[in-house]
Amino acid sequence: MKPELFPFLRTVLRCTGKGTESMTFWELLITAFSLSADAFAAAVCKGLAAGKLTGKQSLTAGLWFGSFQALMPALGYLLGLRFTGYIAAIDHWIAFILLGTIGTNMIRESFAREDDLPDGSFRPKAMLPLAVATSIDALAVGVTFAFLGVRLLPSVSLIGLLTFLISAAGTWLGHLSGVRFRKPAERTGGLLLILMGSKILLSHLGVF
Repeated sequence: MKPELFPFLRTVLRCTGKGTESMTFWELLITAFSLSADAFAAAVCKGLAAGKLTGKQSLTAGLWFGSFQALMPALGYLLGLRFTGYIAAIDHWIAFILLGTIGTNMIRESFAREDDLPDGSFRPKAMLPLAVATSIDALAVGVTFAFLGVRLLPSVSLIGLLTFLISAAGTWLGHLSGVRFRKPAERTGGLLLILMGSKILLSHLGVF
């Protein structure tokens, strides 16, 4: 496939940079997949609880989850910019701690959480709290983006688009298959975030 067929991905590759203080496109893609795990799990449950699922409902879920997964890291990024100059010497440790904590919590909650189903409605009053709850972790990740010098617009665009696609698909997966994919998705996402935080720290320390 020719690169010119993928202008969006080419922009992401160019804007995320390849220095030690920036994430490569593949690292950003892994982070985006990890952040979308909670939204995917919620979408699976939504699909199961919906009873009769329509394409409009699936797209609605994708838009809600994708929008907030893009918004939260943007807010975290702007917050992180206020402090980057003061703590640049330890930013790699902050990224390691934040990503590690988020990943550990995702894994822990996947074991502790009950298999209760959310409200099957796709109206704003039902979707808003769920979209916010599943995107809170992305706020902290946005802070690490600021510390690492990751470009904001292409990064949050990729996270939002990927979450939209995964969430829309998740509603249908839940509708067809039930909740058995929910917990494995959360555990995999948590593990990937822990590995990403470890990689950032070890790279800064010159281990590899």
